[in-house]
Amino acid sequence: MENSHLSKLLKQLKSGYLLPALSPAVMKLVDLASDEKSSSMDLVSQIEKDPPLAARLLRLANSAFFSFREPVSTLNQAVVRIGFNRLRVMALSISLRDTFPMGKIGPLNYEKFWTISLYRALISKSLAVAFKNSNPDEAFISGLLKEIGLLIFFDIFIKGKNEEISLDLESIEDLLAWEKGKYSLDHRQIGEIALTYWNFPENIVVCQRADKTSVKNGEQAALIKICEQAVILSKFMFMKSFEFDSVYNEVENSTGLTKDMINEMLIYAYEKVEEIAVGISVEVNKEKDLLAILEKANQALVRISEKITTQEIYLERCDLPSLASLEQGGEDIKQVLYAVAHEIRNPLLAVGGFAKRLSDSLDPSSKGGKYVQMILREASRLEMVLAEMTDRKIL
Repeated sequence: MENSHLSKLLKQLKSGYLLPALSPAVMKLVDLASDEKSSSMDLVSQIEKDPPLAARLLRLANSAFFSFREPVSTLNQAVVRIGFNRLRVMALSISLRDTFPMGKIGPLNYEKFWTISLYRALISKSLAVAFKNSNPDEAFISGLLKEIGLLIFFDIFIKGKNEEISLDLESIEDLLAWEKGKYSLDHRQIGEIALTYWNFPENIVVCQRADKTSVKNGEQAALIKICEQAVILSKFMFMKSFEFDSVYNEVENSTGLTKDMINEMLIYAYEKVEEIAVGISVEVNKEKDLLAILEKANQALVRISEKITTQEIYLERCDLPSLASLEQGGEDIKQVLYAVAHEIRNPLLAVGGFAKRLSDSLDPSSKGGKYVQMILREASRLEMVLAEMTDRKIL
């Protein structure tokens, strides 16, 4: 697509062409919530015109998202608890979720898209709390809508056509590059235009941008980084296979967060996801998601076991170094063992730490609880094997 065609398409998108319309009741609610003269009863009167929205806002007000012990039973109480600004963004997000279908159409699985988005939103909120440099509610919505442009991109360019492309979000960078190369724009550009059109706050819109030079302040820059890290951490939830500790290493190196802190965020997302999902009508099976994560952890242990076995076979073929041979070749064995420690201990700590933290929140008699205990036993066994092997070879 030539630049002139790109400009034309972007102009059409900005003017509202091809963008799905949000609920008129919600758009009116957004206007009221943005008006300083509006009262809570003004907002309640508007919400009552959309019964499904009213029911979902009540559920959200009573959900783990707000961490209140006393339940609310009226819309007025819900509006006061949620707050005008937060209500505005929540209502937009709920309406936006209703704008798109569920199920699977061609290469796009809408249900999976929203499930991943919800996990990413919860992780974003946890990151904002940990960093203390962004509004946790804005971080939640920014994470939820990070890839929203993909749904519009799919409708415009891919739906009904024979495009050989995976839209599972396993490799965002590859997908964005493919979009840019073939269509001269990517779904994040479309996402920015769409959220602007729908009157989302600038702090949330800016998280769609690849060009960080256009951010206006440090809070926006911090929110962008939070969303980027949430995209990385959400790989735990949906990538079919990966090196288990690679995600930890990437986030640790970029943010300084420890493995324990990362585990807390992942467990928080797992614990809260079903309750929050109700508010935006997303079907989530956290037990199924958990078992998928544990299977990845188990696969990581299998790879670790194979590495240890390979190294043991190699070392058994080497003579134990004597004092006389240390200067001649014993250092080679030491280097092998240092490599073993580096390549095996880090992923072993990652898997074991995650399983240990998860075991504290699971019923030991549940399927997930039993799986975790099995992983913990295997991780402990591999730690002992590694310790014996390295001690035996004078590490």
